[in-house]
Amino acid sequence: MKTKLNYTLLLAFFALLTFSSCQDEVIEITEPNSEETFQADSNLADLISLTSINDGSSDNIIDGANELSVNLPITVTANGEQITVNSEEDFILIEETFDAYEDDTDELEIQFPITVTLRDHTEVVVNNRGELDNLRDDDPNEEDDDIECIDFQYPITFSTYSTNFQIIDVVTINSDRELYRFMKSLEAGVLVSLNFPVTMVYKDGTTIDVNNNLELIRVISEARNACDEDDDNDWNDDDFTKERLDNLLVTCPWIVHDVRRNSTNLANEYREYLMVFREDGVVKVRARNGDMITGEWSTRVSDRGAKIKLEFDSFVDFTLDWYVYEIRYGKIKLFTEGGNRIILEKNCDIVVDHSIDRVKNFLKECMWRVARLSVDGNDNEADYIGTPLKFFGNNEVKIRVNGEFVSGTWDVVEYNDTFVLQINLDGRPDLQLEWIITFLEPHLIKLEDRDNKMILKRHCPDADDDVAYINDVLIDGEWEVALYDDGLVHVVDPTENYFMYVVNFLESGRAKITDPNNGITSGSWLAYRNIEGTLKLGLKFGDAPFNELTHRWKIAEITDDRIELKDYSANGEVERKLVFEKL
Repeated sequence: MKTKLNYTLLLAFFALLTFSSCQDEVIEITEPNSEETFQADSNLADLISLTSINDGSSDNIIDGANELSVNLPITVTANGEQITVNSEEDFILIEETFDAYEDDTDELEIQFPITVTLRDHTEVVVNNRGELDNLRDDDPNEEDDDIECIDFQYPITFSTYSTNFQIIDVVTINSDRELYRFMKSLEAGVLVSLNFPVTMVYKDGTTIDVNNNLELIRVISEARNACDEDDDNDWNDDDFTKERLDNLLVTCPWIVHDVRRNSTNLANEYREYLMVFREDGVVKVRARNGDMITGEWSTRVSDRGAKIKLEFDSFVDFTLDWYVYEIRYGKIKLFTEGGNRIILEKNCDIVVDHSIDRVKNFLKECMWRVARLSVDGNDNEADYIGTPLKFFGNNEVKIRVNGEFVSGTWDVVEYNDTFVLQINLDGRPDLQLEWIITFLEPHLIKLEDRDNKMILKRHCPDADDDVAYINDVLIDGEWEVALYDDGLVHVVDPTENYFMYVVNFLESGRAKITDPNNGITSGSWLAYRNIEGTLKLGLKFGDAPFNELTHRWKIAEITDDRIELKDYSANGEVERKLVFEKL
């Protein structure tokens, strides 16, 4: 085939020379090899054309039609919420709006006029819903014949010949649209050769190089049904297969997000239970208290779709044949008749098969801040703002309070496949409990002891450039409270309560406060980034007036000589504002 390519280039070159010297003279060439050419009515021409058809199935959530695609951007209203769709990635915004409630009727309104592209890449302006419906097939679930699982990597070139094997042209193709129109323009009897090698791209992004017509026919034919083209109009079904479902289930652990049995909401009972599907058909469920429940799972595809069968001896609320009615972006939704539903969310960061050494090494990696603490029904986490814990290798644990470390001991023990964190800290009875580790992932540990609950979140300040910058700014110099606005109406501005106080943020985590009479008190501070990515400054003070400022503040703005902090309400409104300025 290499000889053919060079020969074609020579033909084009000599054709150019001959054209310039004598335009009436026709170049005669040797007949191309039959394996190197094809005609418009050949099998290869048909396969090439089918790969170039415009596929309209990806945006069915908008237009409900495989035979056309909507040109973006457009604006739609989904269940009353206006959404601007700028790219295919934004289709998920519509789907999430539809999925917000399970029992409502999903409605989509398109802001016309829009432009759509048909299968032959013709663009049509559509002014209303009626015109759009007229462009759609009668059966939107009928599979189309386009080939979506493989495509050409452009540019590619074709050489065309007349019936008596005279070279006519060399054509460069840069897109599906150009390829489709070129193939449709071929006249009967015209011979065409594709200039090899060409690279074909599969739907998953992998590529293969093709060197002749026979290879091209084989590669396209094999890829024709190699992927899910999702040609039906049910954009929410994800076209399940048993193999796809099995592979997905065993990839990572799954967190139970929602459960309903016989229309009874059991979410609070089972939320954050962990399910692990093994390849041998064993499924393990880890309860919040660390108990492990073992059962069996299997899948099959019925006329109504994919099903997961769960069987447990004592876990009756999960023991059913469940239909899979949605898989998307790390979430699986299951249902059966009678008001039964389970929603699972994938979390690949969770390690189920822990060992004592693995848990200990995990705890020793960084500091840990107390994000939540409930003891005997009382919320005590405010007492631990700005006071992180550090677990050391010699079973020593330290908590930093007002810049001073209070030492104690810690250990991890195992009881009946359950790991327990033991903490012993003088003067900290809230922490001196037998904490069962119920949830463990890279940034988060959840612990329980009867009715007591604690959440630890990892704090690695050296690994975050923004936190390091905040630390450098705060410890460099002295600061004053330039503004404190608690959102209430006062006769006297509450900022005046902090007049002439000087604050030093020491590297040790101590907040040293010097009052107008040169008296000194202390507090704790900690700059960190939470799991959601928000930068925070935790402040803990015991004495008035600074005890009013104890809070985990959001850092709204920071410069070398000013830091603005805000406290937000549950509905996202600013309730308080605090500003420090450097003296």
